[in-house]
Amino acid sequence: MSVSAASHLSPSYPDRAAWGTAPKLRAWQQEAFELYFQREPRDFLTVATPGAGKTTYALRIASELLSRGIVRALTIVTPTEHLKRQWADAAAKVGIGIDPEFKNSQGATSRDYTGVAITYAQIAMHPALHRARTEARKTLVVFDEIHHAGDAKSWGDAVREAFEPATRRLALTGTPFRSDDSPIPFVSYVEDGDGALRSVSDYSYGYGPALADGVVRPVIFLAYSGEMTWRTRAGDEISATLGTPLTKDQLSQAWRAALDPKGDWIRQVIQAADRRLSEVRHGVPDAGGLVIASDHESARAYARHIRTVTGQGAEVVLSDDPGASQKIKDFATSDRRWLVAVRMVSEGVDIPRLAVGVYATSTSTPLFFAQAVGRFVRTRKRGETASVFLPSVPVLMGLAAEMEAERDHVLGRRRDEDGLDDLLLEQAQQEKKQPDAVGDELPFQTLEASATFDRVLFDGGEFGTAAAPGSPEEEDFLGLPGLLEPHQVATLLRKRQADQQAAKRKTKAAPQAEPVLAPHEQVHELRKELNGLVGAWNHRTGQPHGVIHAELRRACGGPQIAQATAEQIRERIALIRKWATQRK
Repeated sequence: MSVSAASHLSPSYPDRAAWGTAPKLRAWQQEAFELYFQREPRDFLTVATPGAGKTTYALRIASELLSRGIVRALTIVTPTEHLKRQWADAAAKVGIGIDPEFKNSQGATSRDYTGVAITYAQIAMHPALHRARTEARKTLVVFDEIHHAGDAKSWGDAVREAFEPATRRLALTGTPFRSDDSPIPFVSYVEDGDGALRSVSDYSYGYGPALADGVVRPVIFLAYSGEMTWRTRAGDEISATLGTPLTKDQLSQAWRAALDPKGDWIRQVIQAADRRLSEVRHGVPDAGGLVIASDHESARAYARHIRTVTGQGAEVVLSDDPGASQKIKDFATSDRRWLVAVRMVSEGVDIPRLAVGVYATSTSTPLFFAQAVGRFVRTRKRGETASVFLPSVPVLMGLAAEMEAERDHVLGRRRDEDGLDDLLLEQAQQEKKQPDAVGDELPFQTLEASATFDRVLFDGGEFGTAAAPGSPEEEDFLGLPGLLEPHQVATLLRKRQADQQAAKRKTKAAPQAEPVLAPHEQVHELRKELNGLVGAWNHRTGQPHGVIHAELRRACGGPQIAQATAEQIRERIALIRKWATQRK
């Protein structure tokens, strides 16, 4: 069952196969496979970007260990019930019988099976049982998304107790590690020189190399800002522009208003995403879309919006639906346009035809974001692109810009080191049936929420300027071909950006009567112009938007942009334009 060297093959070889069943290994899988058997380790940690093919790789190692008689049994540990069945299906296709229905109450499984697929929660409920099973036969344990073993101290302790006697342990993860200090069992840590402990992987294959190899799709992020108005618990009406500097409370509430199914923001973004899906389907006929919602109520409402926009119903997947796993499986093999789910498909679920996503949740941990985006990067052939629509919120913009960053799990790090420790992983993964409550406030009431196309993020760059939904400027980006290589995406984005800027210069140069704007319209347009310039300066210098606005205020005087007069905003616009011509 050994695999020969594949140095002559592209790292993306072979093309997309059924989940976990590629007949030959991709070059990275081959390299990691050979490294594993060179070392013959008891513990081995493989970090590979979502969609790279961790399942194929793990099952090939399992087959080899079983054929050599090094192990006699296989235990696969997954985060969710759905993934148990997915692993069992993949294992069956390579001749390994796995029981995904095993329950703690059984104590043992049928002799027809080589092993079982169980969840981390299942282990925590009866670690002694699983220890006894592990001791009874020489066992390989495969940990799918190993970071979940640190979800709670009791889980970590249970995993360690249950599988300490294992003959071999293979740990897999495809996303950045946890942002808390819960140690992950069977993972090695070393001092990083700053008094913290950093996890050490035995083999790593990140999104950047995978993108260069054609193993994953390039991701185009389309950010939408907009005007939000809501009523506070005191009865006051508050307005704010998503995508501009806001206080933490203002941002939280503006974000919530944007995602409110009763407002126009989410409807307009879904409409734009569906237009993008239609364009992608010209090259990828069965391409599908996924809306990731925060709660059951919103998911159902988003599905109604999709029916209004497309005339077709969306598949809604909720965790308390006993048929959820089958719905996901059916959608994966159909040509239906849209799936709406509440978080449960944020990790591990394999639907390779997903090409367009709407990030309609306020969850913003780096781990959850990477898992969610990972649903769209799985490629079947070269040239496929993924498009993810999201609110123009600083933390999400930062995460989108850092798609290629590789993170380790760090213990003992200062909590504010990266500013992203806003929610614990447990909260991010919780299934919710109702919208979040905000303290003891009265029911949140969105009065108005409209969307504005903000910009496109790709490969660390920003393209486009604010535009109304349905405008030619927005269509320039929604109409990008669905089959492009990464370098072609970047080239086309730069060209469309240049064409838009040239058209604006031409319009300004042509003599024409200036439209007379009402005072509030003038201020609105000036704010948009200033925020666009601040975004460009942020891309050029790396300074946060808030720091740039603060420096402009110090130099020009006046209050925050929300209270500034038209003349004060003009002064700031003039100053930042001056910076652009003078600063290196």
